[in-house]
Amino acid sequence: MEFMKDLKMRAAAAKRTIVLPEGDEPRTVKAAKQITCEGIANVILVGNADKIRETAISTGTDITGIKIVDPLESPNLQDYAKEFYEIRKHKGMDENRALKTMKDPMYFATMMVHKGDADGLVSGAIHSTGDTVRPALQIIKTKPGLKVVSSSFVMIVPECGLGCNGMFVFSDCAINIDPDSSQLAEIAIASAETAKVLCGIEPKVAMLSFSTHGSAKHSHVDKVTEAVKIVKKLSPELDVDGDIQADAALIEAIGKTKCPDSKIAGKANVLVFPDLQSGNIGYKLVERLAKAEAIGPVLQGIAKPVNDLSRGCSVEDIVNVVAITALQAS
Repeated sequence: MEFMKDLKMRAAAAKRTIVLPEGDEPRTVKAAKQITCEGIANVILVGNADKIRETAISTGTDITGIKIVDPLESPNLQDYAKEFYEIRKHKGMDENRALKTMKDPMYFATMMVHKGDADGLVSGAIHSTGDTVRPALQIIKTKPGLKVVSSSFVMIVPECGLGCNGMFVFSDCAINIDPDSSQLAEIAIASAETAKVLCGIEPKVAMLSFSTHGSAKHSHVDKVTEAVKIVKKLSPELDVDGDIQADAALIEAIGKTKCPDSKIAGKANVLVFPDLQSGNIGYKLVERLAKAEAIGPVLQGIAKPVNDLSRGCSVEDIVNVVAITALQAS
């Protein structure tokens, strides 16, 4: 896929360091080798050093030159534990529990990103989304001005002239079940940034609804229109419109008919769905019916890049997500 090839090249140029806290997981070890060989990023495997080396031997993977960090042997363990205690003491954290927590590779790796010892983190091959996101929210927290962590998919539709030559960003398709107007606005702003950073496109954001510019009256429509007002206040430079139906957002002739004064009608390349049901259904329909490539989910809104994998991920999936994370870090 040309998009991923280009993305990997851009990631290699960024020269970022990505930490993998599932260091002794076989797919992760193989991915670390491939990432290193392709020069996509510098990787650090976190975990028990002996187990990591055993995994490398059992999978026939030469990890010479790949950095391994064992939290229990790290000279940073005490400093990391002290930092975690300071961050969480208002939540009842004590120093002994902070030290115990920092021995967990997931928390240790997250602290590495927080302290600048790594630029980003990728996990999820054997951990749940919650296990990946929770340490990030406790330690790294959200970006300034944002309270919501969300997700997006980069959708690449073959033989399609819509969006940016068939490329779109769909959000939120994986995390927020029923975002309110403020949350929806933050999702839109974060998704626009994803479009710029990962896709290299100028975002034109459509806040989708079953209504276009008040053609239907309902509280669900009101949520979207209020979200648009918030986006315009927070990011006045962003091209955004809504409430708007999907056909008006994508098809120029329909957009001119339904909302002739809209800047994004018929030109949208970032589609923000009003809730998780519509977003998840929407991206899967496009993926299956239009045979689109769905790249993601890419996590958004965290102050430093952290990304989640599917537990059914392949080695190539891990490589791709590391490349995405490296670009987010740049």
